[in-house]
Amino acid sequence: MASKNSEEKHNEISVGALAFQDLNDPQNSQSEWTTTRVELWSFYLYYVGNNGLSGFNFGPSQFQNLLFIAGYDPSQPPFTLACGDGDCVLPYLGKVRDINAIVLLTNGISFAIQAALLLLIGGWADYGRWRPNITIFFTILAVAVSFAWLGVDDPSQWRAGIALYIVGLISYQCTLTFWTAAFPGLVRDLPEVKESLAEVKTGKKDLDSHAKFTSISRNRVSNISFTIQSVGEVLILAVMVGILKGLKSDSSTEANTKAFSVLIAFSGGVWVLVALPWFFLEKRRPGLQVPSGSTIFAVGFRQFYVAFRECLRLKQTFLYLIFYFLMGDVLNTTVTVVGTLQNSLVSYSTLQLTLLLIVGIVAQATGIYTFWLVQKRFGISTKTMLTFNACWIIVLTIWGLIGVHTDRFGFKHVWEVWVYQVFYGVMVCPWYAYSQTMISEVSPLPQMFLFFALFSVVGKTSAFIGPFVSSAIIDDSSNNNMPFAFLFALGVFSMIFLWFVDVPRSRIECEDFIKAESERRAFETSASAYTGDPIGDA
Repeated sequence: MASKNSEEKHNEISVGALAFQDLNDPQNSQSEWTTTRVELWSFYLYYVGNNGLSGFNFGPSQFQNLLFIAGYDPSQPPFTLACGDGDCVLPYLGKVRDINAIVLLTNGISFAIQAALLLLIGGWADYGRWRPNITIFFTILAVAVSFAWLGVDDPSQWRAGIALYIVGLISYQCTLTFWTAAFPGLVRDLPEVKESLAEVKTGKKDLDSHAKFTSISRNRVSNISFTIQSVGEVLILAVMVGILKGLKSDSSTEANTKAFSVLIAFSGGVWVLVALPWFFLEKRRPGLQVPSGSTIFAVGFRQFYVAFRECLRLKQTFLYLIFYFLMGDVLNTTVTVVGTLQNSLVSYSTLQLTLLLIVGIVAQATGIYTFWLVQKRFGISTKTMLTFNACWIIVLTIWGLIGVHTDRFGFKHVWEVWVYQVFYGVMVCPWYAYSQTMISEVSPLPQMFLFFALFSVVGKTSAFIGPFVSSAIIDDSSNNNMPFAFLFALGVFSMIFLWFVDVPRSRIECEDFIKAESERRAFETSASAYTGDPIGDA
């Protein structure tokens, strides 16, 4: 690590009083790692497998399907009349509940467990070379759950479905969390980004221009990964249509239920195949050393506490954290509520749900890539794109809210779920790209993994609050659309915090934060929050 000469002064840049070590110092070397095209494409390919079809789409649908077949109409004595077009209930956790409320409640339990788990292991992504191993572990677990569904295809096994539903969601979300954590390092080590930083150090480019170029590069990698995943997922779904035709899934309820489990297992098989290149080709970029007086098992809690404590000092980061907490809850819960309504509208048909997913994924690829092209063409900031995108999430809650008092609109008809798939894919799905990129724009670079984990824990925490509240609303109101009132209000409120986020100011705060922490040794590191370069003696 380069030493800082006492006579060298910090440069001033156009975005404000952001200080960093003299970039002209020849000893101030860049990262020794370089992201190759092969490594980057293996990163993209992994996401084709980690598409959510097993843990996020067909798994939850099969769970709700089993509940519907096992449930009964509450207008008659228990278990004397099968569920039909009316209400459908089952005893669950000490109370007879609507099956949609059961799905939401179980979803909330899953996210609560995820939040606790990430408190324990979330910080590990920032230390040594642990993160890839965690990704591999949860990938294997998720694939194992996918194959386990082959043994759960009878309505009497709905309780076993609860376990697979919860473990499947947890493993899927954890793989997504630790795969995403590799994103900042990959982008920073891109040849063009390293070349841009070298031009800053030689005086050919100012640091503000480099920051904008890095931001665009982050968005490019993020959006390309989503687009490639979407194209790959459509191909997988097309094969699934052929599988369903071969299984004659529409011939009976039993055949349809068995087909659900076959699709889940097939998606798990595809996942493990396309994940292998990433397992072997990802560079084991070194992280931080475990702080003295701590252990690898305690460091997650310690670093989460440190990150959250210091996040309170990072005003812009904290404002975005609140927005991410609230809007993430709105979106996750809205998608879950709409999903339960969609499943019942198409009578849990595997073929209909697969075709709906194909439409949705094509729309998703179109939406994400269109957003990226518009941003690139006009040089629009990440925050502006995210703000525009978040407005459509609120529109989605309004759509559902209309259905509280009318049966004419508000996810009441099959044609609406087809329109929803297009709307969700084009206008809402870019959230998953821009919300993640925005984290990297307001977080200190040396602790990027840790802050990604912090946001992930916060996101998982919010994701179990919404389902719990929505489940209670459905139980009390007996109206499956009533949760949209809560979600609309929460979404509008969350936008206030995004509005006040100042990204240029965040860069200054992050730099000051890293300098202060290097003196306090809170993170055992000393590097620029802006470029990732050393800023002094550790």
